[in-house]
Amino acid sequence: MSRPHRWIHSSNSAWRCGDNERRRTLNDASGLRTERALSPPVTTTSPDATGARLRPVNEVDDAARKRAIHRQAASIVASVAPFGIVFGAAAATAGLSLVQAMGFSLFVFGGSSQFAAVEILGDGGSIASAAIAGLLLNVRSLAFGVIMAPALVGTWWQRAAMSQLMIDESTAVGAAQHEQRWRRYGYLVAGIGVFVVWNLTTMLGHVAFAGAGDLITELGLDAAGPAAFLALLWPRLSSPPQRRTAIAGGLIALVLIPFAPPGVPILASMLGVAAARIGSQSTDRSDRPEPDTEAAS
Repeated sequence: MSRPHRWIHSSNSAWRCGDNERRRTLNDASGLRTERALSPPVTTTSPDATGARLRPVNEVDDAARKRAIHRQAASIVASVAPFGIVFGAAAATAGLSLVQAMGFSLFVFGGSSQFAAVEILGDGGSIASAAIAGLLLNVRSLAFGVIMAPALVGTWWQRAAMSQLMIDESTAVGAAQHEQRWRRYGYLVAGIGVFVVWNLTTMLGHVAFAGAGDLITELGLDAAGPAAFLALLWPRLSSPPQRRTAIAGGLIALVLIPFAPPGVPILASMLGVAAARIGSQSTDRSDRPEPDTEAAS
């Protein structure tokens, strides 16, 4: 073979060897990728240096989230106990039997509406006035339902059962969570806790404090009802329209108390919403700048 031909032949052989080598390298890399893909992923459940198996990160996060929700619910549940005792004693003072008082707490399960209804009945008001006052005070539950509806999924009877827990406390704990499953969990934990404690303390107040009016006054428990209303109202007073509504409703109630039947001032105070609305519209019109007629002409 001539020298040029030998040179071409050796170059072709070297090129083939290099090509085969590249192919082997690519196959090895592909096999390594396949082996990595087929190998089990490393998780926090893998044994550590001591051979102990660690808990998955998501389980640790879930446990911490549950503990935080339990602390939130426990603080709220503990705060309603005095109100339940006061309601039981107020129901006994108003002439309601234990069965009637427990019926209020079991089926109505709304602190503000229960206090308003018992106060109206105790002052000699009609059942209709008590019922209407309770309904008006629980209108806010419609807004609570809109907020919590996406998290409270289930069949119609499950949603109906969960709606019985639609109160300020359960909605506050549920709405404080970011994920839907934790909103549902917080709502149920707080709602069930308040439901149990509220009914137990209602029974305790009716049985143990029925004739202890002086003791309730000395302990300051008689101020629990007004304090509950004030606690619900106070955060809303940061808004000017809400302040106008509160002032208008309070003035209407104060004017009617001396001569109106029991329960009527509470119902009439709802007109404060309309009065504040009218005042807000007039204020908005006065704040609008006057058109520049001279520039227009």
